[in-house]
Order: sequence, then C-alpha cells, then structure tokens
Amino acid sequence: MLCPECRAALMGAAPSRVRPAPEPVGLPEVHAAAPYEDAVRAALLAHKERGALALAEPLGTALAGAVRAGLGEVWGEGAEDFPPGRGASSGGDGRRSRGDVLLVPVPSARRAVRARGHDPARRIALSAARVLRRAGTPARVLAVLRQRRAVADQAGLDARQRLDNLAGALEVAAGGVPLLGGGRVVLVDDLMTTGASLAEAARAVRAAHDRWVVSSAADGKDAGRTGEEAVRIRGVRGMRGVDHAGEGLCAAVVAASPDAFHINRN
Repeated sequence: MLCPECRAALMGAAPSRVRPAPEPVGLPEVHAAAPYEDAVRAALLAHKERGALALAEPLGTALAGAVRAGLGEVWGEGAEDFPPGRGASSGGDGRRSRGDVLLVPVPSARRAVRARGHDPARRIALSAARVLRRAGTPARVLAVLRQRRAVADQAGLDARQRLDNLAGALEVAAGGVPLLGGGRVVLVDDLMTTGASLAEAARAVRAAHDRWVVSSAADGKDAGRTGEEAVRIRGVRGMRGVDHAGEGLCAAVVAASPDAFHINRN
C-alpha cells in the first residue's frame, strides 16, 4: 500500500484549515490532511485514475482525521462527545449525542465514474466512516448529492470558470433531505483546489434543506410557526449560512493545494 515515508507525508502532520484564493462564496470551513504534492499527489492519482483501490484505506484514515478536525473547530467537540451506538439519545452519563456524523461525498460526473469504474470520493468516504466508527464516533456515508446537469471537464479551468461551470449543477436526490437532519453534516472529497465543488455542494445541501423545512411547516408539521421559525428550530444547525459560530456545515478533504494551507494572508 504505502511506504512509511508516503504514509508520513499523508498523515504525519495534524490536519489543517485550508482556504483557496479567491475563496468561493458559501464555502464552509474546510480541513485537509495534507498538501497536494509529491507522494500525496501520487497516491490520490493512483487511487482515482489507476484503480489502486487498496489505497482507499490509508486515504480514508487521512480523511477521518480531517473530519475530526472540522468537527472539533466548527462544533467545538471531540470524539469523546460522540459515544458509540447512542445516536441522538442520551447516554447514561447524562451527555446527549447530536446524532451521527454524516459524510456527504461530492459526486463525480457519471462519465468519469464509468471511465474509472468507481467513485473515488465515495470510496474514500466509506473508508473514513469505518475508521471513525472504530474510534467510537458514529459515522455513516450519505451519498445524497447528484449532478442535475452535465458539466465540462474541470481540468484547465481557472477558479472563476470552475464556479461558472458548477453553478447550480448539484442537487440533493429525492428523499435524501430528511436524512440530513440526523446528525452533523460533513461534506467530503478527495481533493480541494479552487473550492468550487465544495461550495456548490454546500449550496445544494442548504437550499434543499431549507425548502424541505419550510414545506414541512406549510404542511402543518410545525403548527403555529412561520417558515423562518421552522428553519431555525427544526433545521440542521448552520444550514442557512456559514457565519454562525459553533455550528454549521463543514467540509473535509484528503488534500488541498499547498497554497491553501497559508490562511493568514494579508
């Protein structure tokens, strides 16, 4: 699988908050395990393009670390706050879990999945969920995002072109939105470059969730509440924005562009 040097490059340092420049509007907080260079780049490309599926295990382990970092920063909690097997119920010690960690992978284009024979982000997410569960954090993968229209190949596009290419391209599949209310949603992908894919995924999740909650209120499930009140009370925390301290969507990736690790820019 990975030699000790390659494993150290992938998981030798603590995951870091990353930000692309320019940063897309609506991009949630993103944590990455390692810079996309050298051995890490080679491992991701081997898994994605050359069918080295055994690499999903170490890549998933790296992604799980980035997920934990994101949960710790955005929700202010560690793995000990998510006792295994308790879901959203109260534990014997009085603590209350906030539901499972829900890993939502950014989907690959259908033609890319057919050409590769697998969906890399989903495969790595499944591995990461197993790692998290073994460590005592209830986690599962919700592959609820799908492409609603064809998009151009992102290779060769700059940041603005990628945003335009992906704008409105994703949606949550029918029946998927209620599932997102069962825990803390973490968008996951193998790689972040411009952040366009994660920003579009976040937009699709927030938009679908808001429509569902308002529709539920209109159907009388929250009798006496306005749509806005229902969103605030029943909604997944943070789905309406990214600037609410201590709550909201977050994202995690295995790797990001090296420049994205330098977040303290002038």
